[in-house]
Amino acid sequence: MNPYNLFKFVPLPVLQVVARAATSVVVRLPKTSIVRTIKINMALITPVPDNLDKKVSVKKIVRNQFLGSVESIKSWAMPPEWSIAQIVEVHNKDIFLQGLANPNGMLAIVPHLGTWEMMNAWLNQFGAPTIMYKPVENKRLNDFILQGRARLNASLVPTDASGVKAVFKTLKQGGFSIILPDHVPDPSGGVIVPFFGIDTLTSTLAPKLTSKTKCALVGLACIRRNDRRGFDIYCYKLDDPDLYNRDVKVATQALNQAMERMILDNFSHYMWGYRRFKRIPNLGNPYRKTKTKLANFINANRAVLDDPTFNTPK
Repeated sequence: MNPYNLFKFVPLPVLQVVARAATSVVVRLPKTSIVRTIKINMALITPVPDNLDKKVSVKKIVRNQFLGSVESIKSWAMPPEWSIAQIVEVHNKDIFLQGLANPNGMLAIVPHLGTWEMMNAWLNQFGAPTIMYKPVENKRLNDFILQGRARLNASLVPTDASGVKAVFKTLKQGGFSIILPDHVPDPSGGVIVPFFGIDTLTSTLAPKLTSKTKCALVGLACIRRNDRRGFDIYCYKLDDPDLYNRDVKVATQALNQAMERMILDNFSHYMWGYRRFKRIPNLGNPYRKTKTKLANFINANRAVLDDPTFNTPK
């Protein structure tokens, strides 16, 4: 038996308690990769939300990322009905339904924000989306994830040319697909545009699909409720004309701006522990740079860089 299946028998509140306890330990270990990555990302991005306390924010971000991980694992272990039952309220659902009704199809834009895996079962009530999937290296975990997603109506396709063709075909037939467009692509699959004020390599897949199909774009986020009693889904209407611009650079920048607005609504729920800025022109990978080189590049957020817990990589 796959050991991950044991998560089916562990109540979600217990998993969340474990995640919160792990957070308290990890934030006291500044050399851990996730803490250092978050601090670098906080130092890099501009504009920083008003009144953002970075030290508090780091703990909140770590906690939300850990919680999102155990919640995702729990959702894979459980039947779709369980995940659907966790959704308490859907904000601006009419935007989502209007997108689905578009004869040119709908592309759901889902950044690494909140617990997006919990939302998949809810989405699959409205059809059979085509979703690109990149296998994880751990075979047992990969088998577990595929087992969980196989319970849904979704069609999983690889993250290669055949997968792109499958998504394109789905949209042309008036169906819908889901894309997480804020990962770091291969250089051939991206352009350099700003994300939170930092010029960085950004995927062009979603803008290219949008330009070719004229599909509807709807932003989606699944956020844990403050009362800890389930999750809310937030729907965003993405209708900036630049999103459909034939100039892929213009369209990609517009998409980044749309995602920024979504993220700012729930800033600490974004996966800031992800090394989103690995490819910055004239700097390269900031997560491998010395403190001095970072300081020269950033020219801001000195409090973070001067923090004695901020460690220079060896």
